[in-house]
Amino acid sequence: MSAVKPRFQSFRWTIVLVCVIALSSCRKEPEAWSASEEHPWASGGSQTVFDVGAGAFSHGFPQMSATANALHDIGDMQFEQTFVSSPAPVNPGLGPLFNSVSCTSCHVGDGRGKPPMAGEQPISMLFRLSVPGTAAHGGPLPAPGFGGQLQPRAIFGAQPEAQISISWSEEPITLAGGEVVQLRTPHYQFTDEYQTFPVGMMTSPRVAPPVFGLGLLEAISDADIRSRSDEGDADGDGISGRTNEVWDVAQQRSSIGRFGWKAEQPTLLQQSAAAYNEDMGITNPLFALESTYGQPQFDGVNDDSELTDSVLHAVAFYVRTLAVPARRTTDDPLTNEGARIFSAAGCDRCHTPEQRTVVNVAFAPLSNQRIFPYTDLLLHDMGAALSDGRPTFRADGNEWRTPPLWGIGLTQVVNGHQNFLHDGRARTLLEAILWHGGEAEQSANAVRTMSRPERQALLAFLGSL
Repeated sequence: MSAVKPRFQSFRWTIVLVCVIALSSCRKEPEAWSASEEHPWASGGSQTVFDVGAGAFSHGFPQMSATANALHDIGDMQFEQTFVSSPAPVNPGLGPLFNSVSCTSCHVGDGRGKPPMAGEQPISMLFRLSVPGTAAHGGPLPAPGFGGQLQPRAIFGAQPEAQISISWSEEPITLAGGEVVQLRTPHYQFTDEYQTFPVGMMTSPRVAPPVFGLGLLEAISDADIRSRSDEGDADGDGISGRTNEVWDVAQQRSSIGRFGWKAEQPTLLQQSAAAYNEDMGITNPLFALESTYGQPQFDGVNDDSELTDSVLHAVAFYVRTLAVPARRTTDDPLTNEGARIFSAAGCDRCHTPEQRTVVNVAFAPLSNQRIFPYTDLLLHDMGAALSDGRPTFRADGNEWRTPPLWGIGLTQVVNGHQNFLHDGRARTLLEAILWHGGEAEQSANAVRTMSRPERQALLAFLGSL
């Protein structure tokens, strides 16, 4: 690979305009939110849709121009494309090592991934790798011979880096009223390594997070995010969220991290480019080197970028303009009682209900939206039980970014499971709550000791989001 510095190509607007005509007849038409965008039921402000089915996470913004709709649909098509090894007439460049063959392989229905079943290899779950120390710009130091991510699949003629198996142990937790919940802990084993793992290698399992609503989160100002940070816990409430400061490849500067389980990516463009490069082995304008560069399986070929700038931007635009499903059952007394309990237990101190996007005269659909994502986008210490022991920029092993809760009640409908937390260990929302430690331990204890009807109300509220 000859180019180390990212190369940017211009958008191919001729292709876009042709596709506008081709796609105009097959545009998805979700039911748009018709009430005031100031209403708290409208989770995504004016970019909220009504859909409680399997496609709930896959609608574009209901309020966009025809040109923006067309670009969204182009990105949608590319998000679904399957890559193959070169040479090939369509979508070449897969590998030589990879995790998945398409974006939708991990983000099924634009939703949440899960751990593999017994005997399966991970598809919508991956493992970050590093060794002690820091790379350029303060990021994790890639593991020699393996890089920053374990790739258990390979094209013909190459060897997967390793295979992964997961076993589970369970511990019963007795709650007030006698209810018993089994909390399961994952245990990972790596076999068939193509070479010996380096000494001190650290691993971090990650299931694929949902991708809807991310453009609205990207549109929250840095100042608003920083204003909620309380790194030294100055107010004494036990909550000390802080920003992750990461490297923006396109801007060549440090920036607030917003995306990923540890807020390690600053923008959706970089998040998309990094996924193409690490998950599929696809070089692109932001990451011009093969993921195997510097490793024994690097092919040494100085080939061109395998993904054009226009396609990369279209995919990032697709993710940026995915709408948010509306809250449900908001007139139910049980749900409303659950909302009160959520606040009383202190859950809203990290899962901040409301945010406001910045004024954006260049792209009105994202401008000045009152949204309800239930996240502060900050890092929080979640305790030793959830620690991966692996630093990522400023985030230490115990710290994780507060995940948004909007749409969480539709996970079963869209993805057919209810696996939560960064590694999917929780099989229900209640299990996910009980795993909370560190800064969230007080809230988890409140849930343990509350009455069963109160817990049911809390879960009903979460299910309505």
